[in-house]
Amino acid sequence: MLLKDTFTALIQTYTQDAAVIEPHWLEIEKAYSGKKRHYHNLTHLEQLWQQLLPLKAEITDWDTVLFSLFYHDIVYNVRRQDNEEKSAELAKQRLQALPYPPAGIEKCIVQILATKSHALSSDLDTNLFTDADLAILGQDWPTYHSYTLQVRQEYAIYPDLLYKPGRKKVLQHFLNMERIFKTAHFFSLYEQVARTNLSREIGEL
Repeated sequence: MLLKDTFTALIQTYTQDAAVIEPHWLEIEKAYSGKKRHYHNLTHLEQLWQQLLPLKAEITDWDTVLFSLFYHDIVYNVRRQDNEEKSAELAKQRLQALPYPPAGIEKCIVQILATKSHALSSDLDTNLFTDADLAILGQDWPTYHSYTLQVRQEYAIYPDLLYKPGRKKVLQHFLNMERIFKTAHFFSLYEQVARTNLSREIGEL
């Protein structure tokens, strides 16, 4: 598996202990393969990796961005509002145990927390990471529509009466941004289509 190979190569830079490497990967695989994961799953991680790989030369701390990728949605419970915080805390624990450089751990925490609001950061790596996380918004309508159905499945415990107003609020949050995508690369690729998609979904809710 591409993701497993990528993670294994990443973590082997910091430990050669198979007793550490394998459990770390299995934890990630199990979390993202949960039966309630319809969008925030291993496919999402692979798509995110594919968005970032062509930008590797522009990213200052590639290893940290990769760790952020693998851990940013590791805790995902639609009943809770602190998934990003919980994911960041778990990432911190796992990276400290490697051990990973403290500055890299702090940056990883910042990047994971940044996926909560997707606000502009002063750090290019973080902006590229959060932009890649939102790349689904700028895909063609059939791909975007499939994504919206997957998200709805994840929130299946909520009736439309509750889901639709909440979803509209999220979509409007992005539309109210001066720029959804903070970097030139992603802005040029996806901004216009993303705004069209978001507006269309609001109209159909």
